[in-house]
Amino acid sequence: EQKFGVSVKEKLKQMKVNVDTLTLTATPIPRTLQFSMMGARDLSIIQTPPPNRYPIATELHGFNVDIIREAIQYELARDGQVFFIHNRVSNIYEVEAEIKKIVPEARTAVGHGQMEGEKLEKLMMDFINGETDVLIATTIIESGLDIPNANTIIINHAESFGLSDLHQLRGRVGRSNKKAFCYLLAPPLSTVTNEANRRLRAIEEFSELGSGFNIAMQDLDIRGAGNLLGAEQSGFIADIGFETYHRILNEAIQELKQTDFKELFQDEKEDTSQAFLNVKFGSDCQIDTDLQLLFPDDYIQSTSERMLLYRELDNLESEEALVQFEAGLADRFGKLPDESIELIEVVRLRRVAIRLGMEKIILKNHKMICHFISDPQSVFYQSPAFGKVLQYVQIHPQNCRMKEGNNRLSLTFEKVKSVKKAKEVLEGVGEE
Repeated sequence: EQKFGVSVKEKLKQMKVNVDTLTLTATPIPRTLQFSMMGARDLSIIQTPPPNRYPIATELHGFNVDIIREAIQYELARDGQVFFIHNRVSNIYEVEAEIKKIVPEARTAVGHGQMEGEKLEKLMMDFINGETDVLIATTIIESGLDIPNANTIIINHAESFGLSDLHQLRGRVGRSNKKAFCYLLAPPLSTVTNEANRRLRAIEEFSELGSGFNIAMQDLDIRGAGNLLGAEQSGFIADIGFETYHRILNEAIQELKQTDFKELFQDEKEDTSQAFLNVKFGSDCQIDTDLQLLFPDDYIQSTSERMLLYRELDNLESEEALVQFEAGLADRFGKLPDESIELIEVVRLRRVAIRLGMEKIILKNHKMICHFISDPQSVFYQSPAFGKVLQYVQIHPQNCRMKEGNNRLSLTFEKVKSVKKAKEVLEGVGEE
């Protein structure tokens, strides 16, 4: 999947709209991964490796003659073979000459995409048959090769490769029951860009079997998609906030199910119409706030772990599940920071707000504005819940004020400085 661009995928979609699509990839590109993180696409993760496989030992070094010699000689001593990746055709033969100097006993060959097809095929067959010890090649060998006897790969100028490219290249080795090694050769990290530094650190850190998803999560973070629920947000989501973005996305999906993809979702017709009905009667409440609500990097360092926890939190349906989730976090990562406690309180606040017929809450500048269901014909306005709201306003006029604007009713509370306080205030309204 990572080898196809957005435009190619769009062309495939235009050939037939209502077609099921299965996307296979070791490291999904950020755009694809983001769709899955937001629930727009189903995601399955295969983390179980084939039997008798070992993680690939990954080491980061400068261009060091001794390390190259030791790595190649160790592999040859166990009758194995070596890939040496150099992605510049202009001087690839000079690199071959250098390797011959370092390890004179090694049988070497050079392969790249500018060679004639027959010559390249013969060269590859010789390597597969064990007639060559070290193959100096460009990224032409990145995918589609399965050579169990090649269990060491050395990647020159690793800082110039993308994260998924490095993962794909590393996957050329470790395809048998032998321990495999990957050596990343790069200039000192202080001299490369910050992004390259993070890529190299990530590929070195995530070397376990089935770690492609974690690498893709790092790629999503490094390449600027931003932390969806973090303090530093970027792009479209930053302008409108995650809550609004999530709601717009859900509405767009429901609309497509009713129009362009109507045939596919005929069985869901009854359910989707009921979903609209539920939203109308207050089954959802958007919360817009200027407070920091997140799991900080220094609390949960793994990007993929944070994203999975955000999704898990979003799907919790009961107070018992929420308490268990909170206890699990404390057990795994230690005492929760204030911004994480507040994030969890958002789930509780939303539940209370929904019971009180609220569609939107704005919690900014120490003020809470609660907007009720916009449809004046809604049965909510004849319900006991609305009666409790009116009763609270009559008894506590000093605490709040109710007004109507643009045919929509709202309730405003002052001096609400936290999500927890907001929840307590609304619980007080519901108890009247």
